[in-house]
Amino acid sequence: MGMNSVNTNAGAMIALQNLNTTNKDLGVTQARINTGLKIANAKDNGAIWAIAQNQRAESTSLNAVVSSLQRGQSVADVAMSAGSAISDILVQMKEKVLAATEAGLTTASKQALSDEYTALRNQIDTIANNATFDGVNLISSTTVNSASIKAIANADASATIDIAHANLSKTNTAIAATLSGLTGTVSAGDVTKLETAIQNVSSQLSKLGTGAKALDTHLTNVMKLQDTLDAGVGNLVDADLAKESAKLQALQTKQQLGVQALSIANQSSGILLGLFR
Repeated sequence: MGMNSVNTNAGAMIALQNLNTTNKDLGVTQARINTGLKIANAKDNGAIWAIAQNQRAESTSLNAVVSSLQRGQSVADVAMSAGSAISDILVQMKEKVLAATEAGLTTASKQALSDEYTALRNQIDTIANNATFDGVNLISSTTVNSASIKAIANADASATIDIAHANLSKTNTAIAATLSGLTGTVSAGDVTKLETAIQNVSSQLSKLGTGAKALDTHLTNVMKLQDTLDAGVGNLVDADLAKESAKLQALQTKQQLGVQALSIANQSSGILLGLFR
């Protein structure tokens, strides 16, 4: 049997220890509910927090990859749109050349065809030089903005997805070989040169399209990877709020009981006063 003493109240000390433990657990649970995290910092679980932080860095780095890929997509889309317009112009130019091969055309008629042909041919450089996005042009021959695309492909920048520059201006070898005007002699060979130019541009656009498709596919994969990383971090550090809510109710009840137990234990010393009446 324990000693009756007014100096040392063992029951009150035990009750206080239990109440402090409950309050500590209650504070942890409330913090998890407030933040939604079961591991909010290294103090909670150093190893798991470090793993989660590393994966957060990986996921955040992928934001730069996504931005680079999306920029590459925009550059490629602008180039392909302009390239398609150039291809359409070449088709119209072929029509004019074919018409100019007809024997017996009057000088006026041939001049009219030549004027239309020349105007179309001059549009090629205008379209090519304007196909610029964020300072990059995939199809122009100007030295200011002509460049290839090297989009970042992973979080450590050790790989890129490249789309090579394709010259679709009038300096393109196949386009340069076409007639500059139709006022002179026009032959079937000149029609063939236009066909060659059309085929050349189509081939270049096919390569641009393949590169753009690679950007699209990789962007989809990167975004899926980022979602997977974020979900993995959540599995490591997120709190189960349903579980924490139930735990909160239990701890609040224990806290109330602990306060009552401490109150009862504190009253035990007063019982000793009855011995001196």
